Amino acid sequence: MSKRFSISKYSCVLLCYMVAQIGLVAQEHPSLILTKKGVNEIRGKLGTVPLLDASLKEVKKEVDREIAWGIDIPTPKDYSGGYTHERHKRNFLMMQKAGVLFQILQDEKYANYLKELLFGYEAMYKSLPVHPKKRSYARGKLFWQCLNDANWLVYVSQAYDCIYDWLSPKEREELEKNLFRPYADFISIANPQFFNRVHNHSTWGNAAVGMIGLVMGDEELVNRALFGIAKDNINPNAKDNDGGYIKTQGKTGFYANLQEPFSPDGYYTEGPYYQRYAMYPFLMFATGLHNVKPELKVFAHKDSVILKSVKTLVNLTDSDGEFFPFNDAQKGMSYQSRELTTAVDIAYHYGNQAPELLSIAKKQGRVLLDQSGLAVAKAIANGEALPFKKESVHFSDGSNGDEGGISVLRNGDLELVFKYTAQGLSHGHYDKLSFMLFNKGVEVLQDYGMARFVNIEQKGGGNYLNENTSWAKQSIAHNTVVVNEKSHFNGQYEIASKNHSEAYFFSTAQPGVQIASAKEKNAYPGVQMHRTMAVLKDADFEHPLILDLLKVNSDQEANYDLPFYFIGQLINTDFEFEIKNPVAALGTANGYQHLYLEASGRTASENLKFSWLNNKVFHTLTSLTGSEDELLFTRIGADDPEFNLRRDAGFMIRRKQSSDTLFASIIETHGGYSPVSELSLNSKSSIVALKQFINDDLYTAIGIQHQNGNQKLFVLANQNADKSAKHELKINNKTYQWKGPFLFTDINE
Repeated sequence: MSKRFSISKYSCVLLCYMVAQIGLVAQEHPSLILTKKGVNEIRGKLGTVPLLDASLKEVKKEVDREIAWGIDIPTPKDYSGGYTHERHKRNFLMMQKAGVLFQILQDEKYANYLKELLFGYEAMYKSLPVHPKKRSYARGKLFWQCLNDANWLVYVSQAYDCIYDWLSPKEREELEKNLFRPYADFISIANPQFFNRVHNHSTWGNAAVGMIGLVMGDEELVNRALFGIAKDNINPNAKDNDGGYIKTQGKTGFYANLQEPFSPDGYYTEGPYYQRYAMYPFLMFATGLHNVKPELKVFAHKDSVILKSVKTLVNLTDSDGEFFPFNDAQKGMSYQSRELTTAVDIAYHYGNQAPELLSIAKKQGRVLLDQSGLAVAKAIANGEALPFKKESVHFSDGSNGDEGGISVLRNGDLELVFKYTAQGLSHGHYDKLSFMLFNKGVEVLQDYGMARFVNIEQKGGGNYLNENTSWAKQSIAHNTVVVNEKSHFNGQYEIASKNHSEAYFFSTAQPGVQIASAKEKNAYPGVQMHRTMAVLKDADFEHPLILDLLKVNSDQEANYDLPFYFIGQLINTDFEFEIKNPVAALGTANGYQHLYLEASGRTASENLKFSWLNNKVFHTLTSLTGSEDELLFTRIGADDPEFNLRRDAGFMIRRKQSSDTLFASIIETHGGYSPVSELSLNSKSSIVALKQFINDDLYTAIGIQHQNGNQKLFVLANQNADKSAKHELKINNKTYQWKGPFLFTDINE
């Protein structure tokens, strides 16, 4: 009996030991982003891969400087841009980098630095209350909002993984019991209104909880991150600090955030600025899941949309690599950001190793210090990089790709961005069928972007300003039509989020013609809008022309405003105008209260011309107009006592008491001016006239007459976008036949 008991006891001990060993193997560290195999490969290549070596040198210099400066873990008290906010942000960035340096260089000074910071936070967090600033819908502890707390944990989970085996079991237990598990519970269970959403905020929260769960081997945390919290107590009428209602979908968690906001083309519904921001948690958590739980095949989810989206994001930049600033977006953000370094490296390594991504990495001038960065650096050193060619492209919006989209039309130095998307969650603007135009990466006709000074404490704590809602999101702030001085969907998020524009067609099949067309029927009751934008290359013109046809049909008479927010200096007009003195606001609400009316005029001809100089190049707007149209010169900045808005200029066509109407315009780029030689070349428009031949339910036909006597004809089929459909139309006693939704040809008198 005793002997049998001893054998059984020995067997039990052996079994427990074997289970423990299996657990240890499963929890091998580092395994989240860096892996043991990856670390060994990096060490073996040190000194032989220039871009990796340079990146390592720069990170080491930065962390060494921080170590010399000393540890500082201040009591949280500031908004974005304040000292405590920036210090905690700096700390989590340095912890992640110190962990990587410890793994690669095997220098314990980095582990010791990281350990001191981690236990400093462990000591603070046990009794840390919520942040004293009360503005956020989900207040954090280290930061004023849970979003930044989630940022902290996404980065620090990587750092913890790097020194996990170096720490003692007791030290790991203290950190996990007193810091990491409470931290994960706080940003999820304690804040379901933050965690259980489909939004970039929740993506950060999901990744934070999931990544620390992977490091700790905590399956419950990982599942919570992947699928969300089963039950929550969200107030259905609550708003977040970006002004959007907090809506939870039927499904939440990381998978829902992968599924819902991305279209099959890799377009992220919030727009490129926030796609750039969200790519870091998306790709970092996906990499961790790939390394620790490869059976989930997360990179293959939804036809590998997360990897596909990186190329989409690069395509949504201008020729200088800056993201097109539609929806809430800060101008100047580019693929030089740290998030895009992460995105490019991971997409190359874990995707199909597209050589065109290597050219972007070369421009970034740095790589991640992990196996993906090594792969990119090696390929660049081997001369495998190819140019990333940006061409005209259409990206669908919506989870199934059926909620409108975005088109970028490119020809030479000109880039036209035409927006006909869904709302874009709480960061969307009320600007259906809007556009912006760039020449050599410089704005010609601008989208305002957002009203926010990110991380500048003096300006609203670095947060969104009130003017973001009262101006930047309003329809009149964009280059699109406004009806009766009301914003699209009356500026109501709940209505706008249920609707989207409809793509009509996109075509680049005809040489020299890039064209996109879309319709919007829900922005105003009883009003349908159809806008077609084309970039037309023709030998008679110095540069491609931008054709803009905006057809409006209303079941009752209305007043229409079509603004053009031009960048540069007015050169001349072909109509007279009267300066307003004193200037006053154009209206009282819906963004009009922020527009000064500086001058107004009318034209007696069928066309107006408006020319301006920008970046040493001339541009002319030629538009069809009537004698009753008012032509308004505006400037942003009224009702702005704290000077939160830029004082940018605009030009507006105002058409009153019309039901069905057509706004037809040509934007012409021409000539140039040299301030050194003081010579002006080709400063005048080459267009003599813009003519309307037909505008009915079936067709819109426009003529463009050059000063040399040549005429061009553009015809749009308004109801049939089938590219194989045959059309026949008589114009001025001449019959034109063509196939497809448009015709662009010479007029032979």
